[in-house]
Amino acid sequence: MTISLFSGQGSQYPGMGKDIAEASPSLSGIFDTGSEILGRDLKAICFDSTPEELAKTINAQPAIMAVSLLCLNAAVEKGYTYDGVAGHSLGEYAAMAASEMISLEDAFRLIKARSEAMDEAARSQKGAMAAVMKIAPEKVAEVCDNAKEYAAAVNYNSPMQTVVAGTPEGIAEVSAVFTEMGARVVTLNVAGAFHSKLMQSAADKFYETAKTITFRTPNVKYYSNVTGDILTDFSGMAELLAKHIVSPVRFTSELDAMSKAGADKFVEFGPGKTLTGLVKKTLSGVKAANCENLKTLEGAVAL
Repeated sequence: MTISLFSGQGSQYPGMGKDIAEASPSLSGIFDTGSEILGRDLKAICFDSTPEELAKTINAQPAIMAVSLLCLNAAVEKGYTYDGVAGHSLGEYAAMAASEMISLEDAFRLIKARSEAMDEAARSQKGAMAAVMKIAPEKVAEVCDNAKEYAAAVNYNSPMQTVVAGTPEGIAEVSAVFTEMGARVVTLNVAGAFHSKLMQSAADKFYETAKTITFRTPNVKYYSNVTGDILTDFSGMAELLAKHIVSPVRFTSELDAMSKAGADKFVEFGPGKTLTGLVKKTLSGVKAANCENLKTLEGAVAL
């Protein structure tokens, strides 16, 4: 059983996907559709932006999604097939498009609304995030629950990596505690406290767009960050996606559910190979590869 995984925010880099786009001009419609809905040149954002410009939420989210779908379609053209999909945070939108739960046009409509709402929320409410390594997720959550300032465990990435989000004061407070406990703490270069209650205004605003979108039953298995498991009821997707903005990403639980269902091959589409690394750290006896350029495309298809 093969699972397609889709990269999250923070994986972006200037020029991502360019060689695949040039080698497969038939796939340029992905960028054309995105540009039309965004009202901006998506190819230019992906290929010509400075790292600082590309890192902005309103640019990074549509750009990563476009490149993820570009890489997937390039692999499909070479015979790649898959039985299920999952994304990390932003990656869920590429997963929805890849499973045909939503159209490409609606994927860009959703990501435009999401990125703009999250950008606005991050500018109005200061937040911070940090990755905590070498401490069990339960301990990380316990420290956050006991903090005086607001902090929460928001990304359960692997048994030994949990991301926390909160106010700058809250993240500084818990980071000091984690360091004392012997953890490795890395402050993340993000604009806000994503997947925490500080994003509630973004969730509310995004929902207004999400409820106008038509969601269909996907044609492959779809795994959800919010539930940490396979999703079988798609009647409340607008509410679930709004909740997703303020809920933890239960990626470790998703990988466990996929493994128990028989998944033994994982291919990550989009910039970077963060999810490929998480698969290798979390599951044993499986194959994992990433696909982000022409060099990695062949290996991913041959996995």
